[in-house]
Amino acid sequence: MNLNVPTRHNDKLRQIVEAINGDAELAQLYVCANMNAVDRSHMNDHGEVHIRIVANAALRLLRLLLEAKVTPNIVSDYGMTIDDAEVIVVLAASLHDVGIAIHREDHEHHSLVIAYPKARQLLARLYEEPALTTMVSEVLHAIIAHNWVVSCLTLEAGVVKVADALDMSQGRSRIPFEAGSVNIHAVSAMAIEAVHIERGDERPVRIAIDLSSSAGIFQVDELLQRKLKNSTLAPHVEVVARMAESPDGVFKIYRF
Repeated sequence: MNLNVPTRHNDKLRQIVEAINGDAELAQLYVCANMNAVDRSHMNDHGEVHIRIVANAALRLLRLLLEAKVTPNIVSDYGMTIDDAEVIVVLAASLHDVGIAIHREDHEHHSLVIAYPKARQLLARLYEEPALTTMVSEVLHAIIAHNWVVSCLTLEAGVVKVADALDMSQGRSRIPFEAGSVNIHAVSAMAIEAVHIERGDERPVRIAIDLSSSAGIFQVDELLQRKLKNSTLAPHVEVVARMAESPDGVFKIYRF
């Protein structure tokens, strides 16, 4: 694994990233997940590339919220630190889809089976009890809550849920669709040119989505909007879908 995130001053995060990158079992789980998702089911990627995108997006979202003085739950509920919140979101992002190595269907629950011992193993070098169990519990909550129908109870879980949905550019939708098929999912996915996580004007975070055509709005509505609405980030995020030109005359900017 080659996970590269900006650890800045956070030594705990640096150590967790090093541990993830050096874990041969985890690297093979990503291979096995993609075997089931891509090779066997002919669906979109859920392996190392997806993990790198989600981990970096989650950390970016969290840091923009922290700049706006939004408090993570590991701080408000347990009296731990912002550094710990960063560890939670990056580790949860790294483990959220490992259950696809078992099966794509109901993979969030399968991920918990694998993630519990792996999270304890990786975190044990940094935390002692009771902080160790607290951190593992928060990571597991973020993993199960990345399913759009599961309510997020923490800011960190909301960050991971929304970050997962943001891996949608250039056909990388998180809505499963069969590779090579021509349907609304595939056409809409290909209309997403780029996703940008920016500082907002009225809210701490702006998610700006560049579209090549109005078909991309299906992805924004069906994937991002429904995950955002069922997350703890909804009050803090604005979404802008934009096109440089509007040849079909439908719109140039779409906001929610």
